[in-house]
Amino acid sequence: MAELATIARPYAEALFKSANADLNAAAVWLDELAVIAQNGQLQQFASNPKVSSAQVYDLIAGLMKVALSEQGKNFLRTVIDNGRLEALPEIAVAFRALKNAKNGLSDAVVYSAFPIDAAALTEVAATLEKRFGRKLNVSVALDAELIGGIRVVVGDEVLDTSVKARLEQMKVALTA
Repeated sequence: MAELATIARPYAEALFKSANADLNAAAVWLDELAVIAQNGQLQQFASNPKVSSAQVYDLIAGLMKVALSEQGKNFLRTVIDNGRLEALPEIAVAFRALKNAKNGLSDAVVYSAFPIDAAALTEVAATLEKRFGRKLNVSVALDAELIGGIRVVVGDEVLDTSVKARLEQMKVALTA
C-alpha cells in the first residue's frame, strides 16, 4: 500500500518532531491507536456521513487502554478530521522507523515453529546483532510451516535457517 505510506509519512514526521521529548510514550499510544484503527466496524462507523468527527473521537478515546496525552488527543483529532483513520497503522510503522533510526535500532521479527523462551531469545538476539551489525528490537512470531529452525526478517533482509528452507534448497538441487 504505497498510497497509505505516502499519506502516513507526513503525519509520522510531524508527530516525531513534536514528540521528540518523549518518543517512547508517543509510540505506546500510537501503537494502540493503530490496533484500534484496524477494526473494520470502527472504519465503517467512521465513514458513515451521519457520524461526526467528535463521535468517532469519543469512541476511539473510550476504547484506549492507555491514557492519551494532550498531544495524543490533538493528533487523533487531526487524523480523524482529515479523514485519515485508515492510515493510522501505517503512520505507526513510519513513526517506529523514525524512532528506530534516531536510536540506531532496527526491528527484527524471528519466526519460529515453536515458542522461544526468554533465555534462548536473548542468546539469539545477541547473535543476530553481531550478524546484522546493529542493535535490534527482537520480537517472535510463530509459524508452524517452518517445521524447525528460525527465519529472521530485519527490514528488507532475511536470514532463513529453517528446515523448510533447507528442504526447498534440497528440492531445487535434486531437480536441477
